[in-house]
Amino acid sequence: MEKKTMMSDCKKKLLNEINSLEEKQQFLSRSHFPPHFVFGVATSAYQIEGGCKDGGRGPSIWDSFSHTKGKILHGSNGDVAVDHFHRYLEDIDLIAKLGFDAYRFSLSWSRVFPDGLGTKANDEGIAFYNSIINALLEKGIQPYVTLYHWDLPLHLQESIGGWLNKEIVKYFAVYAETCFASFGDRVKNWITLNEPLQTSVKGYDTGSFAPGRHEESETEPYLVAHHQILAHSAAVSIYRSKYKENQGGQIGFVVDCEWAEPNSDKIEDKIAAARRLEFQIGWYLHPIYYGEYPEVMREILGDRLPKFSELFYC
Repeated sequence: MEKKTMMSDCKKKLLNEINSLEEKQQFLSRSHFPPHFVFGVATSAYQIEGGCKDGGRGPSIWDSFSHTKGKILHGSNGDVAVDHFHRYLEDIDLIAKLGFDAYRFSLSWSRVFPDGLGTKANDEGIAFYNSIINALLEKGIQPYVTLYHWDLPLHLQESIGGWLNKEIVKYFAVYAETCFASFGDRVKNWITLNEPLQTSVKGYDTGSFAPGRHEESETEPYLVAHHQILAHSAAVSIYRSKYKENQGGQIGFVVDCEWAEPNSDKIEDKIAAARRLEFQIGWYLHPIYYGEYPEVMREILGDRLPKFSELFYC
């Protein structure tokens, strides 16, 4: 009898929780969000496209990294992924059926410029992304386009050192302008870089992301971050000066931050939490707004932290 009573009580509790959830779900609707709130889904090129050798695409650092033994759990890779390259129409149809307003996706730099150098754009790659954009608009879905989601063309890494070389700013600017010119008549929301902190730290400090560097972690992450900020600035400047007036879009970048709260009201805990935030989100936003890195970063890192010239603009 006692066992039955316990089971009955558990069942009642579970039913109450389910009913509570159902009530909350019924209560929450789009009407509870601001009128211009955008509901969307997001992906990145390497994680979904596949077609790694199709359509004239060149290899990226993630192709090389994922095929290096021991780098990826179970040795998986993005050679095929979910085959978005061949099945994008089905995917877009699913997004439409789910009722989303927007789709944020990234372009593969090496699909637009196989060697990354910007000498000649790959017509097949341009056509592929044009098809995606047109298919989205036909379904009433607004495209939000990210130019860089960590998949640097492998040739740029091998020939100039990738983000370690300031020359990459020039190549990124050419790539960005090609995309503005090719897609900007329909794309009104541009993102230059996705979570650049991850490239700097995981790509050049811990080595857990492509290109997997960690040998010079005292200096390389800060140099990489510096060049990413300059690349972002170059792309923004090009868009605002040459395309924004006619195309009517907007441009920015996506930063991420592991938030920090003080462990207590002690001043040292508050200082530690603030320092953590400066080394996370301040690392990228402070230069954008003030033209230099946060003071605490400059104090701690000294000469390891690059400096911006007076001409820095974003």
